[in-house]
Amino acid sequence: MHKIFEIKNFHKIILITSLLSILIALYIEFFLGFNPCKLCIYQRVPYLVAILISFLGIVYSKNLIWLYLLLINFFISFLLSGYHFGIEQEIFNEYSGCTGSSLEITDKNELLKLLNSEVIGCKNVDFKFLGLSLAAINLLLSITIIILILKVIKNEKKK
Repeated sequence: MHKIFEIKNFHKIILITSLLSILIALYIEFFLGFNPCKLCIYQRVPYLVAILISFLGIVYSKNLIWLYLLLINFFISFLLSGYHFGIEQEIFNEYSGCTGSSLEITDKNELLKLLNSEVIGCKNVDFKFLGLSLAAINLLLSITIIILILKVIKNEKKK
């Protein structure tokens, strides 16, 4: 089997991929000036978690629990990015957190804060790379990583 699918090397690849994903998202936000919506922010969380899990996987590489945790983590990433992509494609309706149209605000200070803030809608795609939104890229990346994790787990179980 290829060295990439050795458990310790695989954790290093996931760590680097996750770190790069976060850095690219921050670059697009702070240097290119594209403000993320709430779902874009939420989609960063699994990558931050993956950095921690992968680091532990490198240190404790003989334990498969880290691969299973990565599998669960990227399944969550798949669900988040799939939902976001579905909103972009108008398959799903935006939830109130995306539009800022929540009528449940009863505190006048919260209402003023909401009115003065720029709420980025989750279906608005301001930035594309190779014709794909970042939610679509995240969806494809999550699926790819899930498939690779399953392949590594299968490889480890053969040993």
